[in-house]
Amino acid sequence: MTRLIWVTSVAVMIVSGAASGAEWTQFRGPNADGHADAAKGLPLKWSPTENIVWKQAIPGQGWSSPVILAERIYLTTAVSHDDGGYSLDVVCLYVKTGEPVWQTEVFREGGDAPKIHKKNSHASPTPIVANGRIYAHFGHQGSACLDLEGKVIWTNDSFRYAPVHGNGGSPALVGDKLIFSCDAAKDPFVLALNKNTGKEVWRTKRDTSPKRAFSFCTPLVIEVGGKTQVVLPGSDAVFAYDPDTGKAIWRVDYPGGYSVVPRPIYGHGLVYVCTGFDRPQLLAIRPDGKGDVTNSHVAWKATKGVPHTPSLLLVGDELYMVADGGIATCMDAKTGDVHWTERLGGNYSASPLFADGHIYFLSESGEAVVIEPGKTFKVLARNDLNERALASYAVGDGALFIRTAEHLWRVQAK
Repeated sequence: MTRLIWVTSVAVMIVSGAASGAEWTQFRGPNADGHADAAKGLPLKWSPTENIVWKQAIPGQGWSSPVILAERIYLTTAVSHDDGGYSLDVVCLYVKTGEPVWQTEVFREGGDAPKIHKKNSHASPTPIVANGRIYAHFGHQGSACLDLEGKVIWTNDSFRYAPVHGNGGSPALVGDKLIFSCDAAKDPFVLALNKNTGKEVWRTKRDTSPKRAFSFCTPLVIEVGGKTQVVLPGSDAVFAYDPDTGKAIWRVDYPGGYSVVPRPIYGHGLVYVCTGFDRPQLLAIRPDGKGDVTNSHVAWKATKGVPHTPSLLLVGDELYMVADGGIATCMDAKTGDVHWTERLGGNYSASPLFADGHIYFLSESGEAVVIEPGKTFKVLARNDLNERALASYAVGDGALFIRTAEHLWRVQAK
């Protein structure tokens, strides 16, 4: 059901105009790497009242990140009901003003739904917008496709499984398939749905026997030797899958790793993978192998300062990461040699962003730390919105978009 039932908050400044041409179409942006290549003139400083174009109250709760196409923003949320259940919704807003366009309920989650982690929500996976469609994923509750006016085209909740801590990982769009992990409490698997019909195309059981089977990772799609791979870490191992068949191309084992969250990144001929709880490692893997390449294709590994939750950021020859406890590290992406390690302060879940020549971190308390990229640590600004923030940045139309516990903010230099 599509509805428009919520009221906009007062904007600090309203900007009128035609379609923005903005594009931030999936978790971590168009290239899934946290880079906003076209962004120019982004602000270094802001506060709840400085360089804020608008802030919009978002109904319900959700930690999915915003996605943007042209003049509209899309995100998901979970609206609570008196019976203890939730409406799992997709919402749409105007980029320029933050005004709501539509809100559509996709699924109804009952009051007997499995409990979630205190840092999670019932709407944590980030949607994808592509080719006139929105693909919304709610983990074990199901996946859906909508048109840009909020009409549901298809839903699929036939792959229900027993989660731990709720939903988390976002999907990836690969050709005509929507691919995501279903790393449940037991019997984890990877699933591909036809993007046009929602019907299951293939299902691949994770070839592992972990003590803790649950993970929440988002696939990364890469090209190696002219062929597409879907790199998807889970508990105990990372696999690269053939998107056409679901068959594993290669794997690297890390026994004991679980609850894996950070999305991998790719560069310099290496895939960078974090291995999750309890003691995360960072593995730099050459993705040109076949079968079990644990002992042959790991170029280097690191064990200090590796995040459980935020994804990594690659800028040139430097690899940046921030651990959940606020320790940031810059290292040589080719060798793993550390250039610097510094404490940012606070706790972190959001993934860092590279935009307009700067690196933006965002703490769970809503403080953004902006640094200058390079082998020397230099803080350029600290900006606090004073509201809890676990979602990652979106960028478009010359602005940063930050989702906090109660609002979506458009941050832009005036």
